[in-house]
Amino acid sequence: MIAVAVAVIGPTRLPLFFVESTHVAPGADSGSGRFLAPPKHRGWRAMPLPLLTAGAGIGALALLHFRDPHEEGAYGYCPFYALTGLYCPGCGGMRAVHNLTDGRVIDSLHSSLIAIPLILVLAVWVGAWTMHAWRGQRLVVPKMERSTMWILLSVIAVYSVFRNTPWGSWLAPI
Repeated sequence: MIAVAVAVIGPTRLPLFFVESTHVAPGADSGSGRFLAPPKHRGWRAMPLPLLTAGAGIGALALLHFRDPHEEGAYGYCPFYALTGLYCPGCGGMRAVHNLTDGRVIDSLHSSLIAIPLILVLAVWVGAWTMHAWRGQRLVVPKMERSTMWILLSVIAVYSVFRNTPWGSWLAPI
């Protein structure tokens, strides 16, 4: 029926509900993840979700600043450490953030080498998300090559193993 309508009326005069999205324009959206329609809002109307995310992050930083995770059981116990007695890659992260909010960068690095780069990456990502939302653009999630992902996971695994050995005891959280 669509082929008959296109032949009789012409493709430009056909109502959009008759046209399948896969036949609108060749290569218009070839699964690249980009959207054809612009976002609905821009300016302050597009800001609730990015600002809520930024507020949650700032609230978590404030909580970790005012409630010291160095106190025994302040936030509970790491389940991986409680079961195995080994440090996971995230062990010491809350202490690192607490030290960082107190201005003790070296102590923060002693607690967790991963925490500061992770905080910086998340802050840049939320900042980019906020700017894109203000401009009325959709945030494009950066793509990571498969090899980069495996290298990153391998580095985290080596870091986790090394910090549990006698040679890597200097990486154990303080």
